[in-house]
Amino acid sequence: MLPIFTLIKGIVYKDETFCFVSQPNTMKSSEKTINFSLNLNKLSTLLFNIKEANLRTMKYLKIINYVLLFIMLKSCSTKQNSYPLSYGYILTDQGIEFRLYAPSSDEVFLVVFDKPEDTKGAEYPMSENKDGEWFFNLKNHGAGTMYGFRLIGPNNDSNVIVADPYSKATITQNNWRHVAKSLVVDESFDWQGDTWLKIKSEDLIIYEAHLRDMTIHSSSNSKASGTYIGFVEEGQNGGIEHLKKLGVNAVQFLPLWDFANFEIPYKREQSGFYNDWNPYERNHWGYMPTFFMAPESYYSSSWTNELDQWNGIDGRAVSEMKTMVRELHKNGIAVIMDVVVNHVSNYDWHPLKYIDKETYFLLNEDGTYKSQCCGNLLDTDHPKVKEYILESLKYWMVNYHIDGFRFDQCYLLSAETSQQIATELKKINPNLILYGEAWGNRESEFSEMGWGSFNARFRDVLKGELHNRDVKGFLLNGFRPGEDIEDLECILSGTSSGKHPTYKSPKHSINFLEVHDNYSFNDYTRIGLNIVREEDVINNPSEFTKLNRQQMKINKLGALFLFTAQGIPLMHQGQEWARSRIVAKTNAPDSNIGKIDNNSYNKDNETNWVDWDQLKINAKLIDYYKDLIKIRKLYPQFRYADPSKVGFERYSDRSLGYFVNEEIAVIFNGNYDNMINIKMPEGRWKLILDENGFDTSGVKIIEGDLSVDQGSGVILVKI
Repeated sequence: MLPIFTLIKGIVYKDETFCFVSQPNTMKSSEKTINFSLNLNKLSTLLFNIKEANLRTMKYLKIINYVLLFIMLKSCSTKQNSYPLSYGYILTDQGIEFRLYAPSSDEVFLVVFDKPEDTKGAEYPMSENKDGEWFFNLKNHGAGTMYGFRLIGPNNDSNVIVADPYSKATITQNNWRHVAKSLVVDESFDWQGDTWLKIKSEDLIIYEAHLRDMTIHSSSNSKASGTYIGFVEEGQNGGIEHLKKLGVNAVQFLPLWDFANFEIPYKREQSGFYNDWNPYERNHWGYMPTFFMAPESYYSSSWTNELDQWNGIDGRAVSEMKTMVRELHKNGIAVIMDVVVNHVSNYDWHPLKYIDKETYFLLNEDGTYKSQCCGNLLDTDHPKVKEYILESLKYWMVNYHIDGFRFDQCYLLSAETSQQIATELKKINPNLILYGEAWGNRESEFSEMGWGSFNARFRDVLKGELHNRDVKGFLLNGFRPGEDIEDLECILSGTSSGKHPTYKSPKHSINFLEVHDNYSFNDYTRIGLNIVREEDVINNPSEFTKLNRQQMKINKLGALFLFTAQGIPLMHQGQEWARSRIVAKTNAPDSNIGKIDNNSYNKDNETNWVDWDQLKINAKLIDYYKDLIKIRKLYPQFRYADPSKVGFERYSDRSLGYFVNEEIAVIFNGNYDNMINIKMPEGRWKLILDENGFDTSGVKIIEGDLSVDQGSGVILVKI
């Protein structure tokens, strides 16, 4: 009998059960589940039964010991872990097993292509079971096989060959229809013992980044610029090197799974669609998702942006994205994926539209798609749609070691679906990071379910009205109507107590001043200060980015709020040096060239690409951010404070003191004209940070009186 280690290739996890997977005969084959599984919840029962059975031979005991030892070893090394999807394909020793859910189809054909540009291929009729599932075993094929499906039925278009909605890798054409073929890949990967990072929510310091933007500019000095592996190159100026220097411990990437990144040709009629809003013909940010299980191939090292050419031909995006995650984990940086599960593009050839739109989408009475903001809405409460979403998320967790998810427009999800997502995902990883956009006053509801959410109140109290720059917040020397210093106390408390107790726990409050949407923090404040108008053309972007004394004070004071407040701080790329987004000159017919951009979703150009040479312009601000991050890590009072131990002192309508456990104090002076003089509580206090940063040369001791400069803040620790 062969040793059990030669028979078992790896373990797959599903429904709290570890299934053992057979060793394939070829390098290009993947797992085949054998008839043995072990539910860890039943482990104690199994061991009891073994004892009671009074085994007569050592042979069986040795086998069981091998199995249990294998489980323990695999819990330490996750080299081959895989989440088995209900549909899609499975590589076997004999070939490939295909499975598709198409309940309304009368006939379904597997189509196998020779080349990406093929419009026809070899067709194989699939068999159906009573549950609307179609099957076919393709012999003598393996990794590298290109395929799709042709369906015949009342809800199908037999002239359209669609890709697999469960694709693990895709070959996509650079055009607005996002023509795609599915690719069979060998998913084996050496994780080198990697698994999810165990970072408590309270300890997170999140950096929001667009993967391509962080290394595509020539100033990054990345050899594989704009790619997964380029992001983790050593010795560059951007990507992982910048995150390490800054000190953050989590990166939230804008969408990484396959999306329709090409837009309808500008001002040219196309099959009833007319694009008069996007002269760049791109969806750069990634919020038009297509294939929920496939990494975006545009970010692989073989990318092309040439019109009508193909990305993803060799499937390398799979291994390259895993490499990126592994290397980020080695440096203590968790990976959070920004995901879109509520809609797909209005006009791409999304397979679910052609398989059974009545099952997967919300439809109007006339059969047209319901849309909200930016796409056709999925019916996220339908059992099959929920299954699709949940399997996708579990797949990314298990197969790519993703540590958490940020959900775009999660307010569109029902409470039932949201609760199910939280419950099932945390069974796999109890430390899962989970938050989203719970707009529409649903933040409290999501908090009760264990979700975090973006705290718009934090942003608006400090900055002002999002879409009306005339209504200024605290940092711009004002308050919105109905707000006062009590609102500052509320957001410093993690918005879980005080005037607006929104969150069940501060760890559910994602605090931010800037994200990818709308104006950058620097641009917003410039407009608010009347330094620039929205219609002004900026002729010298580098000079424009340079902060004057007042702007520097505002940026530093905003950062002080962000990193000392209870809750989770999140910052957007470039915020740490007050980056501006100015519409770059390109060949696109855009009348806004040179103006500040408040919605750069469509620009794969220097408007969004991070120019790392600009770091020098406001270097003092970057140093201040680094110091605040150091302090937040050093002092758990900013992360784990008991709400009952948080106190405030109001010195004026523009200044206050924030005290945690009577051990640490933060004093904010929002008066930009005058310093404040206050009396500190009894005792001796170390001043560890002022507007010049972390005091490393010698700590100033305060007893009694303290002066705080205009428009600045300080942090003190009681001795």
